[in-house]
Amino acid sequence: MDKFKILVTEHIADAGINLLKSQPDVELTYDPELFRDFNKILSIIHEYDALITRSGTPVTEELFERAKRLKVVGRAGVGVDNIDLDAASRRGILVVNAPTGNTLAATEHTMGMMIAAARQIPYAHNSLMIEKRWDRKKFMGVELAGKTLGIIGFGRIGSRVAIRAKAFDMKVIAYDPYIKKEKAERLGVELVDELDELLKRSDIITVHTPLTEETKNMITKKEIEKMKDGVILLNIARGGIINEEDLYEALVSGKVRAAAIDVFAKEPATDNILLKAPNIVVTPHIGANTYESQTNVAVIIANQVLAALRGEEVEFAVNAPYEDTAAAKVLKPFMELAEKLGLFAVQVACSRSKEITLEFRGDLGEDTSPLVTAFLKGFLQKIVDIPVNLINAPFLAKEKGISVVEVKRPEGINFKKLIRVSCKSDRGEFTIAGTVMDDKFPKIVEINGFLFDLTPEGKLLLIKNIDVPGVIGKLGSILGKYSVNIAGFQLGRTEKGKEAKGVILVDDDVPAEAIEEIKKIPEIMEVKQITLS
Repeated sequence: MDKFKILVTEHIADAGINLLKSQPDVELTYDPELFRDFNKILSIIHEYDALITRSGTPVTEELFERAKRLKVVGRAGVGVDNIDLDAASRRGILVVNAPTGNTLAATEHTMGMMIAAARQIPYAHNSLMIEKRWDRKKFMGVELAGKTLGIIGFGRIGSRVAIRAKAFDMKVIAYDPYIKKEKAERLGVELVDELDELLKRSDIITVHTPLTEETKNMITKKEIEKMKDGVILLNIARGGIINEEDLYEALVSGKVRAAAIDVFAKEPATDNILLKAPNIVVTPHIGANTYESQTNVAVIIANQVLAALRGEEVEFAVNAPYEDTAAAKVLKPFMELAEKLGLFAVQVACSRSKEITLEFRGDLGEDTSPLVTAFLKGFLQKIVDIPVNLINAPFLAKEKGISVVEVKRPEGINFKKLIRVSCKSDRGEFTIAGTVMDDKFPKIVEINGFLFDLTPEGKLLLIKNIDVPGVIGKLGSILGKYSVNIAGFQLGRTEKGKEAKGVILVDDDVPAEAIEEIKKIPEIMEVKQITLS
């Protein structure tokens, strides 16, 4: 039988190589130094069905043009900066990675850094080892037992940190607006609704979120001021989540007792300002550097590549192959709509719902699974800490225990084709519906029974208020005070003077202080900030 030809251009752990060698349907070429000779790779890539790399091999459009047989690229690790994902997608080539291989390594590094910061271990080591001083009184630490640990981001790593922290007799609280309370309760962790509550209550705070627009500079001077005096801060996740200048000042002032940092906004970080700060433990982004994690990564990526070649389910696809078919072109605007509805719903009310209903009205085809997948792609972007696409979205939803119920109905009175999302949460039922205008333009046309004509893009505020004069003026004054430009406003209501829904389109993120002021307007019942881009 014909064998799958796999080329490995960089070093990966023996466990992954041995797994590939043991497959009867695989012919393996393992040349771990080949990445240094890109021209040679270009000259032979046409022979291979799969390519496995780390970060050193440039997987460019030129490479894809020559790779006539290539079906999958495997990145032995998390980052895919060296791979042209658009070029891969256009050619229907899967790109897979191994985001879970370093989970335990990062978890244990977090615990090690936490103890090192609390007990000043590196400073005591240097004092004795380098300065030859026996200064026991100088290095007075704090115990973890009895302290409150605040975990920002309760995904794969955050939840495992919680388990280990509880073994140290710590009280653990967590903030993650996209995690179900049941998960935290099973682990004996209190899930708080607001970040501010975690900041105020925690003795030690550790972040375990991806770096996104939402999490960049999540911890700045403003957030640090809300923390307890003498708090300990950790970042073993991604550089840029904690503002480095503000952390430096807090360490100098003593507001922050100690910090432990493994990741930096710009790496290598040999001249970073934090290297001059007192009471800080730093490591050069080694959270994933264990023999075991490298073995895990190698095995995961080998299995992912094999599954892709054999046409089996792939868990960690980074891109979605592009299929330029007539059916796909017709369905594409509705898939874009479904994705935006998912992104909207998860930010408003559905993030912890166990069951979500998708109602399809009109002729949207016999097979609506692409629409469900597109919805899940949007919905999951705010819940998981790995890239979501049309390939891995169903798998990730299953892993999260998210159930989607499909309902098909005839075309409606107002719109021939419509997608409606509904879910139940602690605050009751939430619905949102949309359609496509002129076969091209997705529109949100209904939110909780209130009618709108809303293009689902950009940033907006969703307001629930009592429909009385003066509310819009008060909102505009507050936003103007914080230099937030209003790009548009829509009001949905069922009856004058009763409850109404308002959507304010804004050009910029609305500061938390502005949101708090808006909440204090007597006529405002609820306000949510939503990003649809």
